[in-house]
Amino acid sequence: MSIQITIDGMEINTEEGRTLVEVAAENGVYIPTLCYLRNQSCLGTCRVCAVRVNGNISAGCTVRVGKDMVVEVNSAEVADMRKAIVEMLFAEGNHNCPSCEKSGRCQLQAVGYEVGMTVARFPYRFEKRPPEFAAGKIWLERDRCIFCQRCVNLMRDAASGKKIFSISNRGHRARIEIDVGLADAMPPEQVKQAVDLCPVGAILEKRIGYDEPIGQRKYEVHSLRERTLNTEGASS
Repeated sequence: MSIQITIDGMEINTEEGRTLVEVAAENGVYIPTLCYLRNQSCLGTCRVCAVRVNGNISAGCTVRVGKDMVVEVNSAEVADMRKAIVEMLFAEGNHNCPSCEKSGRCQLQAVGYEVGMTVARFPYRFEKRPPEFAAGKIWLERDRCIFCQRCVNLMRDAASGKKIFSISNRGHRARIEIDVGLADAMPPEQVKQAVDLCPVGAILEKRIGYDEPIGQRKYEVHSLRERTLNTEGASS
């Protein structure tokens, strides 16, 4: 059913039940995301897509648009809230961008550009999470994990349907885990899929590091916004 919603004062005609971040992007309004993937189940774990919907703060990737919905994306308060969440992610992990294999291809780095982050307003914890090298094809740089859970929800063993990745413990003791047996059975294309699925440099393929020239960066300042808007606009 065709409905009308309002985003930052702009009246938009769309179809009821569609995902808010997609509708916004198609109409030139960028909402940053880290856990969200188009055409996949909405996770709502990272919260960097926080917006105000009918007066309440919500994760934009989980919101389905409805009649007469009023959305605030770029008000000063909401924008600063998203920026604070990104700063928390940097403060809670060890993200040394210049030395990271995924620098220039990291979505957290790109979102940091977009929200205008320079340094976190929160004290850096420098939490030490030991890397995992036991699997033959994949190693985990746990310091970089932002617990988006893309890998947990979307990477499964083809034969058994079991999850290859998981999250153990809670709070500051939480860490990403890998089922070594299932990981070793992954075909090369699934290994690459897992690496590409991770928005940061937490999942890496063994024996492959800086395999692309530094000059061929995927993300730069404002490039994530442009890519998102262009992708969603082209698909509409």
